[in-house]
Order: sequence, then structure tokens, then C-alpha cells
Amino acid sequence: QVQLVESGGGLVQAGGSLRLSCAASGRSFSTSAMGWFRQAPGKEREFVASISGSGRTTKYGDSVKGRFIISRDNAKNTVYLQMNSLKPDDTAVYYCAADLMKYYTSSDRSNEYDTWGQGTQVTVSS
Repeated sequence: QVQLVESGGGLVQAGGSLRLSCAASGRSFSTSAMGWFRQAPGKEREFVASISGSGRTTKYGDSVKGRFIISRDNAKNTVYLQMNSLKPDDTAVYYCAADLMKYYTSSDRSNEYDTWGQGTQVTVSS
């Protein structure tokens, strides 16, 4: 199994950047696809980005394409989300999630993820 802890959230002005980290414990990290999702108050959980266990394939939600970059360091058991050109609409709680035993692909569907972190708040002021 994998346990996940997110960090790096905070308050930033519009146009600024933040980098979220998700540290994983457990032996399955390097063979697990990882995803970032977010949920704003009163809204459904939204797919942000995902990366395969190999790190070679990525996916992005339409609202963040060209602004966010997902990456991973399997030696450090960590996945990152670099968020640039932030907008007030990016304000949400951001969750990382692990899709175990998915090395070559990744999913944008939250119900395919097995393990979730507790979330980290990102607030973008206008």
C-alpha cells in the first residue's frame, strides 16, 4: 500500500506560482500512477493532472494545460505539481492520489485511484 502526504499549498497572488509536493510511503510508489485532483467549495472534484509510474506519460485537465506541470522522482517517492500563472479559479483543496500497479499509463478518473492524501489548500487572490 501507499500512504500520501501533500505539502506546498498556501496563499498566492494571481499570476504567481506554487509547487505542490506529495510524499509517498510504501513499496508500490514507483509502479503506481499518480494524480492530482482539486475540489473547490460547492464544486465537484476535478481532475488536474496525472503521471504514469514510469513518468513517461502525463495527462492534464483542460483548465490547467500549459500552466501546470506534473513530475515525479521515484528515488524520493515524491510527485510534484508545478503551478504557474495561477488564477483565482485555481483556488481549491488539492489532493494527490495513487493508482496502484499502473506503470505505463495514468487515468483522469478519480474512481480509478486507490489511495488519497489529506489535501492541501491553495488560495489565489485577485
